[in-house]
Amino acid sequence: MIRHVVLFKFKSGFPEADKAAWQEGLDRMKGNIPGLLELTHGPDVLHQDRSFDYAIVADFSTVEDLEVYTTHPLHEPLKKYSYPNSGQIIAVDFALQP
Repeated sequence: MIRHVVLFKFKSGFPEADKAAWQEGLDRMKGNIPGLLELTHGPDVLHQDRSFDYAIVADFSTVEDLEVYTTHPLHEPLKKYSYPNSGQIIAVDFALQP
């Protein structure tokens, strides 16, 4: 299994309506993208200096399933919210050990 983790550090001024639309889009992906086994997401609660603002964690059976997700029609529109409103986005994809 592959775990896909993405962290976002938002720019100030990310419009609340856009953030809400982005989060609703994240919710719509679960159960609607082939190969996406699990998807959780949420804002940081500690707000420490090292913290990012938001995290997405998604699980896939294979790397190929992750590639399908990356360009899926439910995922693509969300980039118009996250990319311009983020100062930094980092990701890691790793294999979970059985």
